[in-house]
Amino acid sequence: MRTVKEVSDITGISVRTLHYYDEIGLLKPSAKSEAGYRLYDDKALETLKQVLFFREFGIPLKDIKSMLDDPAVDKAQILRLHRKMLLAEKERIERLVSGIDDFLKGENKMDFTVFDKTELEEIFQTMLDNMPEDIKALSIKEFGSIEQWKEHYIKVSSSEKMQKGYAEVVKWYGGKEKYLSVMNDPVSSEYAEDCNRQIDKILYELAAKKGCAVDSDEVKELVLQYAAKMKEFSRIEQEKGLMLATAKSYNHELIKKKTNEKYGEGASEFFAQAIEGFYKGI
Repeated sequence: MRTVKEVSDITGISVRTLHYYDEIGLLKPSAKSEAGYRLYDDKALETLKQVLFFREFGIPLKDIKSMLDDPAVDKAQILRLHRKMLLAEKERIERLVSGIDDFLKGENKMDFTVFDKTELEEIFQTMLDNMPEDIKALSIKEFGSIEQWKEHYIKVSSSEKMQKGYAEVVKWYGGKEKYLSVMNDPVSSEYAEDCNRQIDKILYELAAKKGCAVDSDEVKELVLQYAAKMKEFSRIEQEKGLMLATAKSYNHELIKKKTNEKYGEGASEFFAQAIEGFYKGI
């Protein structure tokens, strides 16, 4: 039998994380000492090895628990799904390497234009068609007319700064065509409300973990759920850029104030730290 401290030293897993695995039923101690301390036998260590093996591939703890609890669970199917995720990440890295190679060869023309005037007009019209009437009326009142509003939108959106921003967002979608396709096919209000409710639930759970280290597995698991839901809702291919932009927004004074009012004091800062910590080095 080994103590939780000894298991931590052997595996490199923190004591806090081992306690959390016990709490969620992922890795229960084999026994407890007379003083109430957790003890682990060789069978428990073998289970922990399996947990660490699957975690290495980024598989969520709830899926790992399902695989360990129920032999009937299709482990191969879960691994195939995560293999696809890893291949997508591999392709993204290869695109980045290719971009660097092109730049070093002098093939980068430093043209920051992503959307031309015609495409910006289409984006504006789609935005207009799907905008709530009350917000649309306020905007028309502010600019004087739809034409003046559109003219202002195209002027601002054509700036180098905005085009660079578009370039970053387009990366999240895996290309300009995919971005335009998503923009021209907005989700229903019912679907948006359902996603927002689910994200809200995740954020309340995350806020309840403010006392935990941002690199703890329980915090990482919630950030992973948050990112997955944001990716699903936004219909993007790579969520890292979106999530880091979201983390940055939590430091904006107005958003910070509203977030802390809703989820509790210090929640906004904790959300930002948790997201940035999760994606650090990825």
